[in-house]
Amino acid sequence: MTEKILPEKITFEKKFPKFKRRLRLGIVGGGRISQTQAMAARLTNRWEVVAGAFSSDPKNSKRRAEEHFISDERAYSSFEEMAIKEAKRRDRIDAVMITTPNHLHHEVAKVFIEAGIDVICDKPLTNATPEAEMLEDLLSKENVNFCVCYTMSCFPMVRQAREFVTAGKIGNINQIHVEFLQDWMVPEEALLAPHVKWRLDPKISGPTSCVGDIGTHAAHLAQFVSSLKLTDVKAEFHVCGAPKALEDTAFMMTRYEGGVPGTLLATRLATGKRGGLNLRIYGSEGGIEWNLESSEELKLSVYGKPDQTISRGHGHGVSSDTERLVRTARGFSEGIIEAWANLYSEFAIAVAARLDEKELPKNLLSFPTISEGVAGVRFIEASVLSNSKGGTWIPING
Repeated sequence: MTEKILPEKITFEKKFPKFKRRLRLGIVGGGRISQTQAMAARLTNRWEVVAGAFSSDPKNSKRRAEEHFISDERAYSSFEEMAIKEAKRRDRIDAVMITTPNHLHHEVAKVFIEAGIDVICDKPLTNATPEAEMLEDLLSKENVNFCVCYTMSCFPMVRQAREFVTAGKIGNINQIHVEFLQDWMVPEEALLAPHVKWRLDPKISGPTSCVGDIGTHAAHLAQFVSSLKLTDVKAEFHVCGAPKALEDTAFMMTRYEGGVPGTLLATRLATGKRGGLNLRIYGSEGGIEWNLESSEELKLSVYGKPDQTISRGHGHGVSSDTERLVRTARGFSEGIIEAWANLYSEFAIAVAARLDEKELPKNLLSFPTISEGVAGVRFIEASVLSNSKGGTWIPING
């Protein structure tokens, strides 16, 4: 009999329930982001990293595996070998984390879905819409969970922002503005780093660099909080710094369901901005604003009333759903690792429920799914097409 993970009698009214055992996590990809995500997964106390394919070089893969305290027999030299061997083990991995460069996402995800293993994949989902749609179709035939790492949606105050918008705190939305401004490509020598080189190589990164990496985060965040889908985009790509094969900056006009207008800016050459992700949504009765560099605060403005600043913490105006994702009291800061841990926590609940054959309450979990990953790829392709046509309006699902 398979060991159950969730308690027999559970309630999801407050905190997520404790597990009877940690879930087993595998990693495909050996870059910096795999270290970050593994750290976040461990923070939840719901995951243990037990296997990985970190490099096609067996020696390098084993060396990376040692950093995670993984035994040699579970340090694989290819993701295909990993999927085949793990699927046959009694103590097989419960899910796999995909943190490879973009061009490998489709192939790796496909292999693990077909092996019946749940997947958590970095964004963008794939480099082309047909590949993304193929994964979505495959997933509809397989009983596995799939999560895409739009991690910005997992900050507690982002969840609270969405609740405010849904509850009508700002009235009917009339405009949406989002920007992601960074400065790490300002020095030309930064372009020589290995993790930067592939992001500027169309064969690996796909037809875009800045938009596919951070612009897609901005687009997802705007849709997540507003609950409105992006319908059309008018984009201009620019290389504002040293010459590059792909853009380092993008300026966009956007349209959402119901004809709601907006703007989207993304760049890696905004000196002084490190995590400059800023979302502003305005409606008929007020507005909200959230900024990644001040992630623990959410500004709510209701017209004619004093502005409010809601801060992340227990018992300070946040909902019980938001409090599930809060780890420390007010005044003890949380950041991107905790947001990633929230993503891994919610995904863990979904994985445990599938393995235990338990049905979860509707709308309990809000981690980004395969459909949001597909939407992200469509947004990227529409932006690329718009830019190639001189900045004309392009429907995202056209």
